[in-house]
Amino acid sequence: MRCKFCDMGDYWGRSVRVVAGAGVLALLLAGCQKSAAEKPAKEKPQVAAPAVGQQQAPDASAVWRKWGLEPMAPAPAPPVDKPLKLSKKGPAKVFQNVPTKDKVVFVTLDDGQEKDPKFVEMMNDLKVPVTMFLTKDDVQDDYGYFKPLQALGNRIQDHTITHPVLPGLGLEGQRQEICGDRDALVQQYGTVPTLLRPPFGRWNSLTQEAARECGISGIVMWVASMQIHDFQYDDPNKELHPGDILLAHFRGREQLKGETMTQMFAHLLKQIEKRGFSVGRLEDYISVQ
Repeated sequence: MRCKFCDMGDYWGRSVRVVAGAGVLALLLAGCQKSAAEKPAKEKPQVAAPAVGQQQAPDASAVWRKWGLEPMAPAPAPPVDKPLKLSKKGPAKVFQNVPTKDKVVFVTLDDGQEKDPKFVEMMNDLKVPVTMFLTKDDVQDDYGYFKPLQALGNRIQDHTITHPVLPGLGLEGQRQEICGDRDALVQQYGTVPTLLRPPFGRWNSLTQEAARECGISGIVMWVASMQIHDFQYDDPNKELHPGDILLAHFRGREQLKGETMTQMFAHLLKQIEKRGFSVGRLEDYISVQ
C-alpha cells in the first residue's frame, strides 16, 4: 500500500524546488535591474557653450555681406623665397610691382588724414592686408587710430613729415623729411620703416640717397590709384597684373564726393575681385639683404 504521505512529500519536494527556482530567478532579475540602474546611460556628446562675453565666430560670407561684398578669395601662402630682394647698401630701389606669378595685388593706403572708426571695424571684419604710408603732420593728432590697424598685421611705412615735392628740397631737405617721419613712426608704433612712398610719386636720385641714409631700402610707386568707384590706371587697357601695387588714401566724404572711407574701400575690393585677384601683404613678398 502506497504511503499517501510519501506522495505528499514528493508533491512538497517539487513545490519547494519550483519555489526555490522562482526565488533564484527573482534574485537574478533583481540583480540585473540593479545593475542596469547603476550603469549610466550613454552620454550624448556635449557642445561647449561660449564663455561669458565670448561670441561664436560669424559666418565668413555674412561678414563680407555686412559691407556689401561677396567673399574674396584668400591670398596664396607667402613665398618662402621672397621674389623682391632689396639691398641695405646703395641707393634705395624704386619699384611699382613685385615679380610674381601669384594672382595677387597689393593695397597701399597713404597720408592718414581721415580717421573713420567704421574703417577700423571693416578691416577687423575682413582682415584684408594693407600697407600704410603715414605722414606725420596728418596722423599726429591721433596716432592711436592706426594702432588697431597695425595690430591686424598691417605694416606702417614712411611718407615724410609734411608731404612735400621731394626733388625740390635738395639732399638735406629730403633727408630731414624722410628721417623725421621715420623717427616719429618708430616712437609711436615701435617698428622701423624700410619702405618710402614719395609724395605725389615724385623722386630723384637724391631721394634714393636720402632714403638710404634714413634706413629705407625701397621706394614704392604704384600702377593704379583708387579714386571713388574705380582705379585710374597706368595701363591703357585698364587691367591688373600679378604683383601690381595699388594706391588709395585715408580720405573722407569731402574728398570722396559724399562717400565714406569704407564705401571707397568696398569699391576697391570689388574691382580687384572682379578681375580675379586676391590681396596679399606687400612685405610678405620682400626681403631686405
